[in-house]
Amino acid sequence: MNLKLFIALVVTILLGGLVSLAGSQGGATAGAMPVFLICGIMAFAINWLAFIPANAAKTEKYYDLTGSFTYLSLMVVACVLSAPLDLRSGIIALMVVIWAMRLGSFLFLRIRDDGGDQRFDEIKKSPARFFLTWTMQAIWVLLTAASALVIITNSTRIPLDIFALFGIGLWIAGFAIEVISDRQKREFRKVPTNKGRFISTGLWAWSRHPNYFGEITLWTGVTIASLPVLSGWQWVTIISPIFVAFLIIRISGVPKLEASAKKKWGGEKIYQDYVASVPLVIPRPPKG
Repeated sequence: MNLKLFIALVVTILLGGLVSLAGSQGGATAGAMPVFLICGIMAFAINWLAFIPANAAKTEKYYDLTGSFTYLSLMVVACVLSAPLDLRSGIIALMVVIWAMRLGSFLFLRIRDDGGDQRFDEIKKSPARFFLTWTMQAIWVLLTAASALVIITNSTRIPLDIFALFGIGLWIAGFAIEVISDRQKREFRKVPTNKGRFISTGLWAWSRHPNYFGEITLWTGVTIASLPVLSGWQWVTIISPIFVAFLIIRISGVPKLEASAKKKWGGEKIYQDYVASVPLVIPRPPKG
């Protein structure tokens, strides 16, 4: 493992530990260990265990499925060890479970149909880089779910309020946008004449990445629902939607897809017009 990979690994683990400790303040415990911290440890343990057979087979086939399983495991453990739950905690946990099951199955079926994920073609050849990728998935799950975990494990229980209702409503809107845009793209690709083309209809006429906008929106909703129960270092967990937006817009989502699209259709006038008229992520009604 080279120095850059080692530093990235250490920073990722330290970040996960610090967020887990911050989110644990004033939260439920199982014996002497905070439940939030247990969930943080689990996030890494699950992905590191999954890496072993994946590396042996040099396959990324179960990468996304493992991510969903990690979300589900954290929600179950957090709920069981933090019981009894209030209505806010129960609703938030259910929302995360629904989202994780939907996205995990969607991504798994997409990889199965496509035969693989091109992002991993070079990465999986290096055990060190491949291991870092699984570690990054662990921190992705932990930071993304941080707001949900702090609600569920918090010792502060208050009735549903305007923050909870607005946050839940925002989650529903974001989830609907993500599901509808994914479905529109899947149906578009089923049409033989659309093979190798880009979609610019439906929600994709409002945003070049409406599914990502939906994901950012739903995690923002969870964080808003968490605000009334936060205290002290728990405020660190508002990093959840900020991390999601940064990861999607600046690192792993939008940049790679935009680069790929430019390579395929950048020379076409119709694509140039599409890019010029349709926002990158935040939707805007199409002109005319």
